Amino acid sequence: MIPHLIPDIPSHMPRLPADVALQLPQGQRLGAANALVKLSFSKWSSIARLKAGQIGGLAEDYVEGKLQIEGAMRDVMRAVTKLLPGNPVENDSGWWSGWLHLAKSMAAHTPAKDAAQVQFHYDVSDAFYALWLDPRRVYSCAYYRDFSDASMTLARAQEAKLDHICRKLMLQPGERFLDIGAGWGALLLWAAEHYGVDATGITLSKNQHTHVQQLIDQKDLGQRVRIELRDYRDMPEDRPFDKISSVGMFEHVGHTNMSTYFEKIMRLLAPGGLVLNHGITAGGLENRQLGAGMGDFIEKYIFPGGELVHVSAVLEHLARAGLEMVDTENLRPHYARTLWDWSDALESRLDEARQVLTTDDGPERAEKTLRAYRLYLAGSAMSFEQGWISLHQLLATRPSGDVHDARVAQVRGAQSVYPFSRDYMYR
Repeated sequence: MIPHLIPDIPSHMPRLPADVALQLPQGQRLGAANALVKLSFSKWSSIARLKAGQIGGLAEDYVEGKLQIEGAMRDVMRAVTKLLPGNPVENDSGWWSGWLHLAKSMAAHTPAKDAAQVQFHYDVSDAFYALWLDPRRVYSCAYYRDFSDASMTLARAQEAKLDHICRKLMLQPGERFLDIGAGWGALLLWAAEHYGVDATGITLSKNQHTHVQQLIDQKDLGQRVRIELRDYRDMPEDRPFDKISSVGMFEHVGHTNMSTYFEKIMRLLAPGGLVLNHGITAGGLENRQLGAGMGDFIEKYIFPGGELVHVSAVLEHLARAGLEMVDTENLRPHYARTLWDWSDALESRLDEARQVLTTDDGPERAEKTLRAYRLYLAGSAMSFEQGWISLHQLLATRPSGDVHDARVAQVRGAQSVYPFSRDYMYR
């Protein structure tokens, strides 16, 4: 307890937004009686975090039951933007900070630790994810072809994303296709069923592996679709793939392994082939996570080992590996809307989610997990809206070295199947 803070609260704290009210540990109330968002504190240490602008620390206190939050998640996130002391993308970018991040990245991204970190997140509960994802369980940014179209549901937007990726990759029947980080199998199966490819997916999640294998068996696709529980670093290189995708996976790769990752893709891809890398990128040039404690909260409760890299750095690693970027698309607002769709779906089914999580982990752990995901989904939506983080689809080729490549005879010097025109993507 910090009793000397009591008389200082009104004069030392930033001016409260009109839509925020506080209830202090000893019962005092600050702010409007009809405020949309109410924060009820049981510990003075949480008040200190609020004064310091440590939003991530407040989120941790909420998960641990030291702080109660009342209000709709959309209103809560609007309040957060007003309570932040500055831009959370700005941080210490000095040489010591860079070396410290690199050392942490090296320690966090061994094959064994990557597997454990992926399973920490994706193996929470398939039934829990099914409550708020679309029916295909696509756990990555959707593609809303027309933001003004009110009939564009999450399910339709996710199918549009799957097809958008397949079109960009120019998938053809019989081609060997690899999906790195295949999730619950949506893209793998979409590519096989709609484009006739021979598809291989890899994942580190045991739950996802089991689910996808069941879908393959149900659809009788075992002759040309397979799912493997395998690290991308362990993929054999004896038979190259014509096309490769990586969707929502490279956030787990880590800065220290970024060159290794793209070099591996280069070796797995046939000369002249295409790879599409779809993933979250940093909003700032130097930061590896969000400031104000928000990145630390994600690291502890949601994505241990996750690291963000600015798209310019991603392109550098890609180029150093020998790949040629041929198309880049920023889908940042699409991910904001996707996350709000997920958040709204979870908020509408909180009791069911609590029951599902309690069955697996007991009531105390279930409540912490549910609180963490409520903040994670809404907070991520807000972060994409603000531009603190972004989402890029990068399409690249492995140049064949043959300027007379017969596969694209109409484009001299293409050295790949890419036609150097976007027309084919939207026909």
